[in-house]
Amino acid sequence: MPYVIIGILILLLIALIIANIKVVPQSKAFVIERLGAYSTTWQTGLHVKMPFIDKVSKQVSLKEQVVDFPPQPVITKDNVTMQIDTIVFFQITDPKLYAYGVERPIMAIENLTATTLRNIIGELELDHTLTSRDTINAKIRGILDEATDPWGIKVNRVELKNILPPKEIQDAMEKQMKAERQRREAILTAEGQKESQILVAQGKKESQILQAQADKEAAILAAEAERESKIRKAEGEAEAILKVENARAEAIALINEAAPGEGYLKLKSLEAFEAAADGQATKIIIPGELEGIASVAAGAKAVLG
Repeated sequence: MPYVIIGILILLLIALIIANIKVVPQSKAFVIERLGAYSTTWQTGLHVKMPFIDKVSKQVSLKEQVVDFPPQPVITKDNVTMQIDTIVFFQITDPKLYAYGVERPIMAIENLTATTLRNIIGELELDHTLTSRDTINAKIRGILDEATDPWGIKVNRVELKNILPPKEIQDAMEKQMKAERQRREAILTAEGQKESQILVAQGKKESQILQAQADKEAAILAAEAERESKIRKAEGEAEAILKVENARAEAIALINEAAPGEGYLKLKSLEAFEAAADGQATKIIIPGELEGIASVAAGAKAVLG
């Protein structure tokens, strides 16, 4: 019987030791209290706590966490009420401060975010609010990060998820955006027409320049052709005159070589006067030595006629 009791006690002791062995996983931290007071923080690894004395007060995740807060009503500087919902990215850096710094830290961050958002938006007008997301995000993050330091929380990033103005404001903005798009379209169309007209004018100008150059080259070629034609014509006439003169010279040379008689010479003279008589002259003076020959020639012509 005593051995049985001893065995049972040994088993209970082993079970108690095993129950007080704790393994802290990666990216986790355990806050340990001893007799109700903070004792230590266990990091990743194997740990053994003292039975009935030590207690795991809180298990803390060291990963970056994301909290999506519901839309909050805010009023801008120009008295426009809108709904804005935010997303906060934070990370616990000190498990002890997180466990004992504030009750329900997530709710505290949500309320602090809403209050900070109202303060910042209240200093901005609607248009500036819609175009200043990055500025608003940076301001909220800076204020939250500083306020949550005593809670062992680091705020890494804050994003405005949605900004929802009233329905009438949205309709007005849509009309304004539509008018702006139409204005830009009209500007682009006008610029396109202007560019087209400029290109057409440039094309006409270049065409006129090319046509003028072509006309000039054609005129030069025509002038050169006419000049060449005149040169060749003059050369032909000169060559013809030269041939005629050469023929006359050869004829005279042949006549001189043949030693023609006086009658032949007088006959040639008569032919020359006859050719002269065919002109516009109204009076022809015939030398005395040709009168007889002229009378004979006239008589012969009358008989033959």
